[in-house]
Amino acid sequence: QVQLLESGGGLVQAGGSLRISCAASGSILSINDMGWYRQAPGKQRDMVARITSGGTTNYADSVKGRFTISRDNAKNTVYLQMNSLKPEDTAVYYCNVDVVTRSFRYLGVWGQGTLVTVSS
Repeated sequence: QVQLLESGGGLVQAGGSLRISCAASGSILSINDMGWYRQAPGKQRDMVARITSGGTTNYADSVKGRFTISRDNAKNTVYLQMNSLKPEDTAVYYCNVDVVTRSFRYLGVWGQGTLVTVSS
């Protein structure tokens, strides 16, 4: 019904920047909150940043001042601009979107994940 396509991950040196994207498609009536989570090897999945439909943002303390979440409602897309990257930012980054479908179902949808590797 609803698919998320993530892109933009890769390898970057410490101190560098990267932008990842997540585009939602399918039977979408509207999108509420959108967010990014990450999971490092052997660790739990943690929230990185979230943004409401009105543009209110929330960040994990570890990324405040370095990462910026934004969204393009016309494209059903959420972005994560990551600056001043550190090796500890290395993880698989997952997009999460709260969707209302055309059949009026409320779904929390996860992307497939995109790997971000920061080398020291």
